[in-house]
Amino acid sequence: MDTTPQPHSQALRRGRVSLQHQAYLITTCTHERLPLLSAWSPARCVVKEMQALDQDGWVSSLSYVVMPDHLHWLLVLDDAELGGVVKRLKGRSAITINASLNRRGPVWQPGYHDRALRREEDLRSIARYIVANPLRAGLVDTIGQYPFWDAKWL
Repeated sequence: MDTTPQPHSQALRRGRVSLQHQAYLITTCTHERLPLLSAWSPARCVVKEMQALDQDGWVSSLSYVVMPDHLHWLLVLDDAELGGVVKRLKGRSAITINASLNRRGPVWQPGYHDRALRREEDLRSIARYIVANPLRAGLVDTIGQYPFWDAKWL
């Protein structure tokens, strides 16, 4: 029996399913939690890629916040697999983030956390919780001061 510890990203993939028209809350972190997304250009790279996934019909974005070292994204999966959505987001944004920062190397941690939301959960409350992250982190005094968030209802 192999007793080698499994990386955390492997454990996150166990039991993962992709259901079309299902709402998911995705959280992913930068490599070693480096604050790579604190500047305007790298954070906008992430936002642009989320918008492209929305425009290409892969997802319907409901809410997101790009924090200096992680991302929270509330979405409804449309015509795509969840793993493919995250892979495209991370792959394309990593290329443009590295170019904007004139650096090489990994931008994102290999894994991500996803939570499928039940129909009875209040998506608006979850969206408000997501966009309030910069307030709770002490980055701003009002959410209007933070530029890297959006919510369908707000």
